Amino acid sequence: MSTTRTPITQRNQAVTAVFTWQVRPGREAQFEEWTHGVTRVASRFPGSEGVVWVRPERGHLFHAIARFSDSERLSAWLASRERAAWHRRIAGIATEISSERQSTTGMETWFSLPGTTVQSPPRWKMALTTLLAAYPLVLLLQWLVVPATASWPLPLRAALFPAVLLPSLTYLIMPWLSRLLRLWLYRPPT
Repeated sequence: MSTTRTPITQRNQAVTAVFTWQVRPGREAQFEEWTHGVTRVASRFPGSEGVVWVRPERGHLFHAIARFSDSERLSAWLASRERAAWHRRIAGIATEISSERQSTTGMETWFSLPGTTVQSPPRWKMALTTLLAAYPLVLLLQWLVVPATASWPLPLRAALFPAVLLPSLTYLIMPWLSRLLRLWLYRPPT
């Protein structure tokens, strides 16, 4: 996504990279089509743990949050021919204006603000927000899904729960909830 160099993190520690793109007015549809293709390719790259795009609330800035298993694999993606080919396709439509790379423990990616230097909220706020997001979903799954799957083998039932819970939290609930609670989450200590 970017060739900007930042400090290398410890080996075997997951790394998250945030890339900010300025899209030319009127070219948003082309850019969004491009994001689907580059995301598909990046997601299949060794060490990739997924890419999430954040659409702007206003303006023409888009943010990509890419997570890799370690900094070496992220660096390999950044230097890859595949990435370079996809970047050539976007010329004239959008320009990458910034990138940031950081190691995380996992939850911070749900709470980071792309394109800013704002620190993640305190862990207790992240844990409480995650509980607020997960509890209703767990309750709903227990009520609707568990009775319907009672006859399934335990490994299959156990796989269904995280297969529904984790994508729902990552792509739907946590982005919405962290936007809703942003004033509380990012309020500086008094």
